[in-house]
Amino acid sequence: MSNETKGVEEALEKWGERAGVAELPTNFTICGCKGTVVTTEDGKRHIELECKGKKDRDDVAAIFEEEVILRVNPKVILAEPVEPAEPVAPVTES
Repeated sequence: MSNETKGVEEALEKWGERAGVAELPTNFTICGCKGTVVTTEDGKRHIELECKGKKDRDDVAAIFEEEVILRVNPKVILAEPVEPAEPVAPVTES
């Protein structure tokens, strides 16, 4: 495990303790796709998304390819639903 990964894991663990959360959420929805955080046998985590159609899949892919901004906000309440963002134009191949 790299120092960066170890630091992220430690920060997530501390955040969970401070928020009184036993485990961080592992399921979410984005652009109509249901996401799950999966931990592999070697301890690495990744995201798997199941989408209803190609358009939803392309919308999520476009967001991840364009830019992902990660912020830390210790006052976030994870139980509240998040309003969906405006749809993004699908990625077209040229």
